[in-house]
Amino acid sequence: MVSPFEDFESNLAGEEGKTPETRTSWFKRLKKGITTPSSEKKETPEGLWSKCPECNYICTINDLREALFVCPKCGYHHRIGSDEYYEILFDDNQYTELFDNIRSKDFLGFTDLKPYQKRLEETWSKTDLTDSMRVAVGKINGHEIVVAAMDFEFIGGSLGSVMGEKFSRAVDYCLEHKLPYLIICKSGGARMMESAFSLMQLAKTSGKLSQLADARLPYISLLTDPTFGGISASFGMLGDLNIAEPGALIGFAGPRVIKETIKKDLPPGFQRSEFILEHGFLDFIVPRPDLKNKLGTVLTLFKN
Repeated sequence: MVSPFEDFESNLAGEEGKTPETRTSWFKRLKKGITTPSSEKKETPEGLWSKCPECNYICTINDLREALFVCPKCGYHHRIGSDEYYEILFDDNQYTELFDNIRSKDFLGFTDLKPYQKRLEETWSKTDLTDSMRVAVGKINGHEIVVAAMDFEFIGGSLGSVMGEKFSRAVDYCLEHKLPYLIICKSGGARMMESAFSLMQLAKTSGKLSQLADARLPYISLLTDPTFGGISASFGMLGDLNIAEPGALIGFAGPRVIKETIKKDLPPGFQRSEFILEHGFLDFIVPRPDLKNKLGTVLTLFKN
């Protein structure tokens, strides 16, 4: 009797019409079960590929790094840390890090989901960062400059007493050596675990910038994605030049909070750097591949 069902396996193997006795199997397992030890299993390593959150373009991490972490297809600027910015900006990646011996302390014994001290220790163990800001001095196209860069990886790049102290000491270094100052902002705002100690940094850093202005030394603020809260309410918007990367989210409160407060829909592109530029809060937007040369030109103009 002919089976009413098609023999898919025999079709696939090119053995249609043969009997089970004459049909030769295209695959035979010599040993039963999987005998490969777990230690010898080969898996695809993590971190080799990256997917653009804007256009879903997939490329290798090496290709993305060569493009300075800018999507080759749509130009989306991926978030990067201080190490990557220093590599992009400083000539031959040569720089000297300053004030890297300062660490945060839990003055208040603060606890939310976990004690603040434990949160700090976990972050120190997972990263090579001592806090949410690093300060370095080096040369950009031959111009010596102090650059302070925030790291979102460290508790959301939040503004605490250590960041305020590093910022202030960087200003003092600029005053002593007559150097311009660049801040690369990337933060969710003030660090709630330090309460008033954190909020005091807004006035402290703004006051130090007045000393820089009195000495007629340039201060440039580069706003990257995201720049929020106490950063945009203080030194983030006080630059002689306020510049930003394309598509960066910049503001004080988030779009969702604002929408729920005013009970109205927000305009397209609200709080993005292009929207901020159009409304007069920025001097210009510079793509990351052009950043070093643009800063070199600006520093030459300031010097002359």
